[in-house]
Amino acid sequence: AAAEPPLRWEPRCRQQLRHLQDGARIAARLPPRLEGRWVSTGCEVRPGPEFLTRSYLFYANRLFKAYQFYYWDPSCRDPSYSLVIKGKLRLRQASWITRGATEADYHLHKVGIVFHSQKAMREVAAWINQTSGEGCSGFLPLGRTWAPGALYELLSAKTERDCTAALGFAMHELSLVRVEKHYQPLLQPQQSGSRLVEELYLGDIHTEWVERLHYRPTGYQRPMQSAVHHVHPCPACGIIYRADEHHPPILPVRAQLPMQLSGSWVSTHCEVRPAVLFLTRYFIFHGNNHTWEGYYYHYSDPLCKQPTFTIYASGHYTQGIPSSKVRGGTELAFKVTQARVTPMDQVTVMMLNSSEPGSCGLTSSWSTGVEQDITPTKGCLALGIKLPHTEYELFKTEQDTKDRSLLYIGERPTDGSSPDSPDKRPTSYQAPLIQCAGAPEEFSNYVSLKYLGRKEANGNEALKPLPVAFLLFIALLFLRWD
Repeated sequence: AAAEPPLRWEPRCRQQLRHLQDGARIAARLPPRLEGRWVSTGCEVRPGPEFLTRSYLFYANRLFKAYQFYYWDPSCRDPSYSLVIKGKLRLRQASWITRGATEADYHLHKVGIVFHSQKAMREVAAWINQTSGEGCSGFLPLGRTWAPGALYELLSAKTERDCTAALGFAMHELSLVRVEKHYQPLLQPQQSGSRLVEELYLGDIHTEWVERLHYRPTGYQRPMQSAVHHVHPCPACGIIYRADEHHPPILPVRAQLPMQLSGSWVSTHCEVRPAVLFLTRYFIFHGNNHTWEGYYYHYSDPLCKQPTFTIYASGHYTQGIPSSKVRGGTELAFKVTQARVTPMDQVTVMMLNSSEPGSCGLTSSWSTGVEQDITPTKGCLALGIKLPHTEYELFKTEQDTKDRSLLYIGERPTDGSSPDSPDKRPTSYQAPLIQCAGAPEEFSNYVSLKYLGRKEANGNEALKPLPVAFLLFIALLFLRWD
């Protein structure tokens, strides 16, 4: 029988892992219903970095009106400018690339901008005047005085004017759409039942600025939630819902947390990466000696029920320093020194067995469900894993509205490469992990989390794959979408 996790990692870690394995009772309709208002649930960070909140309204006649509010700060309290975007969206067929998503076509009618300070007006005008063609060179005279509430047209389909490129603006996120529904248990002890939560996943934003204007998404960004059916409590939801381009949302003050990595952290849902990977992550940081262990489970489906392969990795990390580029973030370097791989389906087994001899474990020795150490072969070429390996990372910790600790790790490069040099350090974040256990007292021996015993109806112990994992180090080179 497979080894069990140490007792100190229970019960919340194990409970969360089982919750993910059950698919969290998520329903996703194809094609999705988009009608209504969708809002950000907090301050979002895009590559760059850019700090923003979003409020999108979809009408039954396929028209939409979207607000994007941009800020100088990572708390979304100091607005820079707001965009109001109008257009039309047509849902098409289920995506062949990203399982569970619907592809869509959109057409922009108008994009307007409102500046919230003289500084914002001056900076944006300089960008547009420097980088745009003849039609935009006189967009705003640099000496123009800021007029609060004035709306300036950046794009018009009628006049064929488009001055949005200088802002790195594109709405390609609308070309990939997924809506998920699940039920949140009511929090108050005297209440029973649950509350409907609807989440809107739109296409991801390319991590390279120059690629943003023509990148067609294959992953998602942080989901928006229905203004009617959202997680409670959500202090930001109502503020963003009531905002417009003249009154940008000012989010509540949140305490800055010191970076406390020690302990165990796990995914909150089945995650999606560009080109196209579904996965869950689980890892443990040992603060006393700056070592870490990570588990990363890959799947072939958007509910993380059909495992393809699992990775266990370990190594050490440096003392963190505050990021000078991404306010609120902490820069660390991670060294990966050991890794083990478990193929979980026949396709992965065939791929690994046909890999170049000596490049990924013992030649032609892979079989389903059997873990193999890839440290002696210095990684696994077929999976893009190189050992030893250093990555330059960006972390931040926050507390959610229920006072649970969240850990954000830097977003993976969209092109499938690795942040293996300081200049490739991320400027945005992946989906958060939630802390499920405090710091372990000492560095445990390697424990396989490959299976968790479950009793079947006849009382026998059933070996069931557990969706747990970690991808702090891996660059998957065999799939790329341009």
